Amino acid sequence: MELRGVHHISLNVADAESATRFYIDVLGLEPLERPDFGFPGAWLACADGRQVHLIQVDDWVAPKGQHFAFAVEDIERVRGELEGKGVKVSATSVIPGTGRQCFFKDPAGNMIELNEPARVAV
Repeated sequence: MELRGVHHISLNVADAESATRFYIDVLGLEPLERPDFGFPGAWLACADGRQVHLIQVDDWVAPKGQHFAFAVEDIERVRGELEGKGVKVSATSVIPGTGRQCFFKDPAGNMIELNEPARVAV
């Protein structure tokens, strides 16, 4: 078996339209064509081609603790950009030997991590 990384993540959201606007307007993801599955949702692309799929689920409540992470090169710059767009972002914390991280939520309450991996000395 050869797993080659994550192609996409799928997130449930209570309101696909507002969540889609957030992922496009605030996070800068690009909209992709999505087949008509008979329920609202969106497919979005990150800069590296990986995807986030949104699925509208009525009365969705995000589970506590569950999250996914976007890798970033400069966590403080990205954190500042999000705060400038009105997003409440946690303080940055250092995970020894691993890197730095902070968290925020999308409009559906899904937790998202920004992760700046530790730089490896060469």
